[in-house]
Amino acid sequence: MLEIPESSNLAQQNEVVFGKTIKTVIANQSPHKFAFYHGDPLNYSRLLSEQVIGRSIGMGSMVEISAGNRRIVLSEGVNLRYYNNSNEIPLKHQLLIEFADGSILVASVQMYGAILAFLEGNSDNKYYHIAREKPSPLNDNFDLIYFNSLRNQDSDLLSVKAYLATQQRIPGLGNGVLQDILLKAGIHPKRKMNTIAEKEYIGLFYSVKSTLYEMARLGGRDTERDLFGMAGRYKTLLSKNTVGKPCSICGTVIEKTSYLGGVIYWCPKCQPF
Repeated sequence: MLEIPESSNLAQQNEVVFGKTIKTVIANQSPHKFAFYHGDPLNYSRLLSEQVIGRSIGMGSMVEISAGNRRIVLSEGVNLRYYNNSNEIPLKHQLLIEFADGSILVASVQMYGAILAFLEGNSDNKYYHIAREKPSPLNDNFDLIYFNSLRNQDSDLLSVKAYLATQQRIPGLGNGVLQDILLKAGIHPKRKMNTIAEKEYIGLFYSVKSTLYEMARLGGRDTERDLFGMAGRYKTLLSKNTVGKPCSICGTVIEKTSYLGGVIYWCPKCQPF
């Protein structure tokens, strides 16, 4: 699933299509119950054809691609792949963009995801606007003052997982990147925010910043794939790849359980509860 490191990396890799002219667009060729579009996807071809690709930016769990005065936005749950020719593309996809030089971008939805194409300024998707408006932990304006402003009496009743990874409090910080952030901060994901002392909260801030920066610097997590189908180079400390194995910090066996609609991993010694 796209989270902050992966969307940042995809946006950088998408420079491979910068300046290319869109020749053909096919949307919703393989209907998916949980693929969401802006308006009628059958209009995407008319909207995007002949447009020239501009810059791409990562915003939370979204990637925005400029195409003239059009925008293409892909959300978490969407795999974006680049191919040199049509012989390489998968049979099923939810968006295919072929360029004049024969290269192709293909977007495929996993469990759920949004594939939005619209004229600049013409989107009513609330998640898109939140992702655009809120500062990213990868940027300097996401500082300790801002991080402190997120906490209030209502949030103190939440678990640390719910605080960091729900309600779009920090767009793109999801359950995936959360695991290593909390391990490095020494905090169990089930702990209530009202038990987190000021010193721990400051440590949590620095873990958010440094962990996400390192993940992005290394092209995303090793549990995710990039624009060319390659796994990220950041070796996750807590993930499906490490459960049941010794913690890289202390050697205690990593544990796993279901919590708040997802899975959490933790080290019982490093993250006591």
